[in-house]
Amino acid sequence: MDDDDEEFLLLNPGPVPVRDHVLDAMSEPMVSHRSADFEAVYERAQSGVDYVFEHSDPDGGRTAAGGTSLLLNGTATMGMEAAVANLVSDGDEVVVPYNGKFGRRFARIAERHTDDVVRVDVDWGESIPVDAVADAVSDDTALVAMVHNETSTGLLNPVEQVGELAADHDARFVVDGVTSVGGDEFRVDDWNVDVAVTDAQKALEAPPGISALYVADGAAAHFDGEDAPFYEDLDWHLRKADSHQTPFTSAVPLFRGMAEAVEAIEAETMPDRIARHRRQAAAFRDGFDAMGLERFPEPTGDTELSNTVTAITLPDSIRGDADDFFDAVAARNVSISGGQAHLGGDIFRVSNMGSLTDAQILRGVRTVGEAMTDAGVDVDVAAGVDAADARLD
Repeated sequence: MDDDDEEFLLLNPGPVPVRDHVLDAMSEPMVSHRSADFEAVYERAQSGVDYVFEHSDPDGGRTAAGGTSLLLNGTATMGMEAAVANLVSDGDEVVVPYNGKFGRRFARIAERHTDDVVRVDVDWGESIPVDAVADAVSDDTALVAMVHNETSTGLLNPVEQVGELAADHDARFVVDGVTSVGGDEFRVDDWNVDVAVTDAQKALEAPPGISALYVADGAAAHFDGEDAPFYEDLDWHLRKADSHQTPFTSAVPLFRGMAEAVEAIEAETMPDRIARHRRQAAAFRDGFDAMGLERFPEPTGDTELSNTVTAITLPDSIRGDADDFFDAVAARNVSISGGQAHLGGDIFRVSNMGSLTDAQILRGVRTVGEAMTDAGVDVDVAAGVDAADARLD
């Protein structure tokens, strides 16, 4: 089959491919966001999101109990800001460790709400040193905020260890699980997470436009909605969620899509989904390694490689001018992502979030290899595909 005849394959780290039945649900006739019909949709979506947050354990155990999921009319950046704004007042100390774009975003959000933000700033792609975070967090710290799976660099950060530090100093702990929740292990209670944030268009496998929070048991007692932006008053969102509604007009089709998407996740089960994501991420890594490509991050300590996003350093011969490579990928009807901010031109990134088949993972590996060859880079495409295939067997 010619590449032009193959279906478009989206391997960007969000938005990810969406199942047909999710899209079909979004096209149903419109209803009022204050109707019983919509309340039933919200209840389905909330129940499914509860399942994901509370059962993200590879062994099938429970990872949270007693908390509440909230669905927001906005993407995860809104969720990040809502969590910070409801837990922080001006003058409160916030500690933000980060090693990528989205961790830095947490710091920038916090600086809108308090003038006392302590950044533990690590070079993008480097491991977050827990000792440095321990030095930054004190009994004066009101909030610690960090990213679990750093999408910009393909790293899993030491949330468990940082959560222990926050708990030791009675600080609230907010975690961006945007590209881990729904695809990898995430332990709200064991990691002392007060508010977890995720997004529809990542591992939850729904269209972009809405996001979700999990408010752990007891965390709501620390909210101060009056200090938060009007639209992001989480006390108000919690009250409305009791009746399966949002405080303001809901994006009805997107909530329908979310309900379908999370019900499909529950049918697959989180243990099976986590195992599949880990296996496919390892296949990407093995395939690119066998081609002779270099991984971008090489984590140490408590930081690990992501199981949903793979970042690879562009070879020296095309670094800084990789248009031919990316054009050759696109010519094969495949979409991948380059680096963000100062990493633009230095790396490329692929995602295995959602429900990609093993054949699609192999196509991604083959496409990258063939595109490298087209761009003049000497790689062993066959070795890469064989290594990925061996991992998938």
